[in-house]
Amino acid sequence: MTATDRGHRDEWVGRSVPRKEDLPLVTGHGRYVADIQLPGTAEVAFLRSPMAHARITGIDVSAALAGEGVVTVVTGADIRATVLPFTRFVDQEFTPPGLERAAHPVILPCPMPVLASERVRYVGEPVVAVVAADRALAEDAVALVDVTYEALPVVVDPVLAVQSGSPLVHDDITDNVQATFEVRAGDVDAAFAAAPHVERFNYETQRQAASPMETRGVLAVHTDVTDETTVWTSSQTPYMVRTRISEQLGIAEESIRVVVPDMGGGFGPKVQVYPEEVLLAHLARTLGRPVRWIEDRSEHMIATAHSRDQRHTVEVAFDDSGLITAIRDDFLMDAGAYNPFSITCAYNSAVHFRSVYQVPHFQVRGRCVLTNKTPNGPYRGCGRPEATFAMDRAVYQIARLLGLDPVEVMARNLIPADAMPYPRGMPYRDGQEVVYDCGDFPAALAQLRALSGYDEHARARQAQPTSTAVTRRGIGFASYIEGTGIGPYEGAVVMLDSLGRVVVRSGSAPHGQSHDTTMSQVAADVFGLNPDQIIFSAGDTSLVPNGIGTFASRSAVVAGSAVLLAGRRLEQRVRAIASELLEISAEDLVVDAGYVHVRGDATSRVSLADVYRAALPGPQARIPGGTEPGTRELQYFVPPTVTFGAGFLAATVSVDLETGGVVVERIDIIHDCGRMINPVVVEGQLQGGILQGIGGALYESVVYDENGQPLTTTFMDYLLPTSAEVPEIRQIHLATTSDRNPLGVKGVGEAGAIAPPAAIANAVADALRPLEVELNRLPLSPPTVIEAITRAQR
Repeated sequence: MTATDRGHRDEWVGRSVPRKEDLPLVTGHGRYVADIQLPGTAEVAFLRSPMAHARITGIDVSAALAGEGVVTVVTGADIRATVLPFTRFVDQEFTPPGLERAAHPVILPCPMPVLASERVRYVGEPVVAVVAADRALAEDAVALVDVTYEALPVVVDPVLAVQSGSPLVHDDITDNVQATFEVRAGDVDAAFAAAPHVERFNYETQRQAASPMETRGVLAVHTDVTDETTVWTSSQTPYMVRTRISEQLGIAEESIRVVVPDMGGGFGPKVQVYPEEVLLAHLARTLGRPVRWIEDRSEHMIATAHSRDQRHTVEVAFDDSGLITAIRDDFLMDAGAYNPFSITCAYNSAVHFRSVYQVPHFQVRGRCVLTNKTPNGPYRGCGRPEATFAMDRAVYQIARLLGLDPVEVMARNLIPADAMPYPRGMPYRDGQEVVYDCGDFPAALAQLRALSGYDEHARARQAQPTSTAVTRRGIGFASYIEGTGIGPYEGAVVMLDSLGRVVVRSGSAPHGQSHDTTMSQVAADVFGLNPDQIIFSAGDTSLVPNGIGTFASRSAVVAGSAVLLAGRRLEQRVRAIASELLEISAEDLVVDAGYVHVRGDATSRVSLADVYRAALPGPQARIPGGTEPGTRELQYFVPPTVTFGAGFLAATVSVDLETGGVVVERIDIIHDCGRMINPVVVEGQLQGGILQGIGGALYESVVYDENGQPLTTTFMDYLLPTSAEVPEIRQIHLATTSDRNPLGVKGVGEAGAIAPPAAIANAVADALRPLEVELNRLPLSPPTVIEAITRAQR
């Protein structure tokens, strides 16, 4: 018996329930790391390297130690014996056998110190930490630290970095390639040999900074009585933080509690565990007082992981109709000075490259290249926007070469609906074979084509192939596929408290994804309650023994399924205990509205509080034989592999030929994320992702000079889209349920960010169609567009 057996009320899952999270946040009652006040807290500031590559020849902290309010000054030499460097990173700890067999990844050790003591490798690398009574005094003391450097040769271009004779970022990685892989599907060589047409294209995506509203922050305190270290941190992965602190400080995970309070955005960079988190835990333990560090925006721009930054060389084999038979892709990812995520982002690019297209023969080599830049990591989309940009620009360029309509060429290459489930001949990052589980791509493209008015636009373009207008209008399409809900697992606790309330605890910490609302909807259906009656908490390693985190569009799929399964088990337990109290079979009982009652007779009932008391251990317990006391269920959901969300996006733009300015007038998107727990939350996730995708298409770019000096360290230089750049956004939702999780859902958190760069580039190319411009490098800033126009007119 489950909540769906009641038959007298609608399910909450699938309804646009207002967000439970909003009221405290919009009324100024959110509680972030910077808001937590502990008596005696000292503040930490860091001296960061001003050099992109140098040996440290001396550090003199004597003047800083004498500074007003200074508690201590810490260097790398001071912690060498007590704080280990980062040596284990995501996807470096274990390569799944399926991935090992197919891609043969080579991943070289690339340890990252908590504080650099011998050599710095990028501007912003932490060298010295100053602890003082307040932040201002700490920063004053940082200015008194005297560090001397011996400059070393710098390399900032990944293409140059792999060439013989280039400066080495790490001496033992002799070609600057820290990680590499190669994977094939089909018979690529034969397909190229038989192809009527072969073309080569080069694509480049720029380096970006995720720029969440809240920068990183850490507060740590150690309690001697319990020998417990508590760390509050603005992180997407509290359990990873706990593990790294344990390993690098040599203390048991059971002695560490990591808490993520309210968090002002993550978007990927906060998945990584950073030196500041480990160091502050160490300082709290050694100083015996709370310590806090709050990152300022300029620090964030140089010290928090960047993303994107790929160079693709793509060879495409195709026939006269535009049908693509084979692709070779050889690409570099600029990993920066260290590579905390190994092949994660790069392999995501490889495995998603073919998107929703058939392309039966495929070969890809990815190389993660070290340079003297801030380390690279995930950002919303994590490798997929780069691949989509290359794939769908290639489709458009093939159409132009053949004189065909690009959307017709897209349609011609799509995987047909009757081919589902569709194997791709290569493994996902989890080592399982990629098999698209469900979806109707041709029907989805047809719907978006109608919504966007593309056919009318194409007819008008054909009727008037040339124009003298200064401002031109274009419509561009892009596709995308997204593996969502990656494992290895996620945990949830569902329990009754002493008041009979249903309490849900999740190992997946939210930072804008509406966990409280959506997980409460899932639990409410199980127990016949309103979502507002569910007590939800997350982001605290003391609540669920083990967890993974919030990233990779995984929470609804993996954490939501864990909540559902734990809830079902508790509901069964509750009915079993109530059957002892009511002396009736559990199969004849229904859990609803805070009570357990006989089906068809709501007057014969016991409350959930009664059930809680009856389940307490002792002689008064009323529990079935062989049943453990208590009303708490812990459940881990282990997905068999990812489930694939997919969609298409159309961008309508106007282009000023004189200035090169591009204005996005409208975005139309059709998306399949399976069963939607809360449609309005899905819409919000797509809208946010789309705006970030527009930023990547037109505005955002982290720039370095040839000496490795960052030139975009404030929002005066690093451009972000504002509310003025938000276009009209229209959405169509499909709901092809997945059978890879009990909720039937697919992830959606990153989907909106994947296709906009490709679609906008294709729209600009469409607007400038008579000029046959090449738009293969992001962002499409006015100078880039003018350069492309000028080049085409030569």
